[in-house]
Amino acid sequence: MKILVVDDEKLLVRGIKFNLENEGYQVEAAYDGQEGLELARTGNFDLIILDLMMPKMSGLEVCMHIRESSQVPIIMLTARTDDMDKIIGFDYGADDYVTKPFNILELKARIRALLRRAAPKVQAENSPLLTAGHISIDCDRRVAYKNGAIVELTGREFDVIELLMKNPGRVYSRENLLNIIWGFDYQGDIRTVDVHVHRLRDKLETNPSEPEYIITKWGVGYYFKG
Repeated sequence: MKILVVDDEKLLVRGIKFNLENEGYQVEAAYDGQEGLELARTGNFDLIILDLMMPKMSGLEVCMHIRESSQVPIIMLTARTDDMDKIIGFDYGADDYVTKPFNILELKARIRALLRRAAPKVQAENSPLLTAGHISIDCDRRVAYKNGAIVELTGREFDVIELLMKNPGRVYSRENLLNIIWGFDYQGDIRTVDVHVHRLRDKLETNPSEPEYIITKWGVGYYFKG
């Protein structure tokens, strides 16, 4: 597995690189946003770790440009704890966030979780799509469609819609979704779930303000109306 680490703190990068290489990962490093974006576009990485604040180009800008052509898993690193920074990061396409200072064991666990979710699955012969109205998902290829056209989803967005569509009518609380999709060790804000549901509605619903399929059960959580 090949990982790119982009951060202007060279000592931190050295520590991450050392620990990940000891786990068997191949690690490359960049020390500003521009260099990181150039490497990301040419290096065929399995996962990218991006600092939020960097010279030449911020982590958010790098993330946005990467998402124009790739769905590679992205972990954002930030020294700031403002929830809005994290929400904006998810809107730009980040899959996860780790707040500095962090435990390297936590970072490794998040990397493993993202790589598991991003791993290609064996295509079953004649595997049917899950379909409801104009929305379809191919669970083997992890591709979503709206009116037959491919819709680009992040790994976490696909995980959410797949879980809901496989269990139509079942209501999941925000806590349920965090535990199932993000894992019991996830330390982020519970509003992360709301952000991902909002983005799924924007991408898949005909009228996101009046959703037909991704429904809120007020005071409880979310469910898929099949």
